[in-house]
Amino acid sequence: MKAPEFWYEKDGSLAASLLAPAAAIYDLASRLTRAGTEPQTCNAKVICVGNLVAGGAGKTPVSLALAVLLPEAETAFLTRGYGGREPGPLRVDADTHSSRDVGDEALLLARAAPTWVSRNRLNGAGAASKSGARIIIMDDGFQNPSLNKDISLVVVDGATGFGNGRVMPAGPLRETIPHGLARADAVVIVGDDTAGTAARIADQAPVFMARLVPDLVAQPLAGRRVLAFAGIGRPQKFFETLRDMGCEIVGTREFADHQPYTPEQIMKICEDAAALDAAPVTTEKDLVRLPAEARAMVTSVPVTLQWADPDAIKAFLNTRLSR
Repeated sequence: MKAPEFWYEKDGSLAASLLAPAAAIYDLASRLTRAGTEPQTCNAKVICVGNLVAGGAGKTPVSLALAVLLPEAETAFLTRGYGGREPGPLRVDADTHSSRDVGDEALLLARAAPTWVSRNRLNGAGAASKSGARIIIMDDGFQNPSLNKDISLVVVDGATGFGNGRVMPAGPLRETIPHGLARADAVVIVGDDTAGTAARIADQAPVFMARLVPDLVAQPLAGRRVLAFAGIGRPQKFFETLRDMGCEIVGTREFADHQPYTPEQIMKICEDAAALDAAPVTTEKDLVRLPAEARAMVTSVPVTLQWADPDAIKAFLNTRLSR
């Protein structure tokens, strides 16, 4: 599903106003669920990397960047495995599992550290801790009350912020900003803060700035004609990255977040790219959802998250985890 455009209209819209009663019901139901659930602990420290909006804000790159700062032998990832069919708890094997099994994000995480997929977060955390994990980085799950979090980070896209500030379905928020930030230990803003999020949240939580940087392996794309396609929370973010790299974008294709690709779709994209004398280019997250036989036909652009102040986020983690 693609996010409705009115979710990001700052001045409001008729659709958002009409959906306000449904949003109030959704918010009340969510709050009652959280209030009625007693979080359980596991034998590991849990760092939750979540957000307040539906869709992509950069949670997985933030999770991967956090793992670099933590003891490698003690760290594991936990994810719901959105888009996959395995309920878990299941340890992900990037060589044998596909995105249809465990979802696209799990495959990216599994390249960096042991990764567990589980729709029941408490059971997944238990399985990870039994396997030796002492620190669990949970990709998403900020609104899931079943598992106690030692650190909760809210990730915000610098360009879109909190959208129109309304709760779903009137806006992109999973919960109201005050309720969400009340449980957050810090906020991570990814990209230039053009939405003014840092000023909006003022002193409600510490703010860490970061940005996504293309990997050096993508440098040969600079100056080339490309047909860019993506099925992520905000495809425009990927297209902007390509422009910043110096690519000449001659065509774009947008798909729903986590959408699995068919051979026919990829063949059509490759044919369109050839007709435009361009290279078909996508994200790493999309690449793992392509049919295996089609991946060699497409170029992916890996990105890594860089902290504006690495020492500050590392000191924050060490202080919180030592409690």
